[in-house]
Amino acid sequence: MNIPNLLTLFRILLVPLFVIFLIYGHTFYALLTFVLAGITDALDGLIARVFNQKTLLGAYLDPIADKLLLSASYIMLAVIGVLPAWLTVLVLSRDIFILIGIAVLFANHRPLEIKPTILGKVSTFIQISTVVVALAIPSLQPVLAPSIYLTTIFTLISGFHYTYIGIRQMGD
Repeated sequence: MNIPNLLTLFRILLVPLFVIFLIYGHTFYALLTFVLAGITDALDGLIARVFNQKTLLGAYLDPIADKLLLSASYIMLAVIGVLPAWLTVLVLSRDIFILIGIAVLFANHRPLEIKPTILGKVSTFIQISTVVVALAIPSLQPVLAPSIYLTTIFTLISGFHYTYIGIRQMGD
């Protein structure tokens, strides 16, 4: 087990702590936990690249850790009423839809090239930014509203883009 994989496992372990902080209304500590998870995400990738420590385990664990944290964030922020529930459903549905597409490609013995697109990366960045804004200033609805709209737009666009890519791969 190398350092990048340990950092990824640590990030996964931060998810329950993040949820507990939100359950008990400790928004500031939840924000710090979310930021710490982001730092470990950046560090594990940097260390893996710089020191040539990329592993198959890391390739699987890293996106799982990211999705666990982001999903828990949206679910909890909807539960406590900071983000609208429909936005959580949209964010989670896009990821579930992508997973279903991957399963369909796999089941049909189609080549799987699972790489995030630039639209997917932008969408994820905006989703993360919305969580940070929601945690940092939950009472300032005028500041949060643009983040919610941007998240909606880019989640939809990236979802349609991944659908297009999947349909193209099925046709090959």
